[in-house]
Amino acid sequence: MNADVLPLSEKLRPYVVFLPIEKKDKILSAIFGSKAGVDILRYSLKQGISKNIYQKDLVNRLNYSNKTIIENLKSMTSLEVLNESMEKNEKDGRIIWIKAYQLTNLGRWFALLLAEEQELTASEKTQILQDLFRTYVKQVKHLAEELGINKKMLEETFKEEMKSNP
Repeated sequence: MNADVLPLSEKLRPYVVFLPIEKKDKILSAIFGSKAGVDILRYSLKQGISKNIYQKDLVNRLNYSNKTIIENLKSMTSLEVLNESMEKNEKDGRIIWIKAYQLTNLGRWFALLLAEEQELTASEKTQILQDLFRTYVKQVKHLAEELGINKKMLEETFKEEMKSNP
């Protein structure tokens, strides 16, 4: 047996994140260099990765100061892990603007790294696998073009693997 290949009996999941080359270290440091960054991602998972995140909710639910939450939100926004927008709300007859944050595609991948498989529905798992596969194929195709590798060879490899029995 090839030492680089794990037996198929080993339960593996593809924890893959595609990172912009020039921001890789900053993004990884911003998220994993601070427990607050990880907790913000976990919070987004619990409430639903497509829903908005609000600073006030993070301060109320996570055990961090307002300053720590703000610093992490700013950092994650500047690194495009979160998108920032403004929402118009009415309170006591006054209009107030509230910052809302939402995970970007990159942010969703990081949040999903932290998810437990049993927390995801079958349709979420299907969508994740399709998104992962599409992104992977695009990246492999681009790399093959850069390296001058014949894409037909990659297509044949794919067909072989899809036909083969586990």
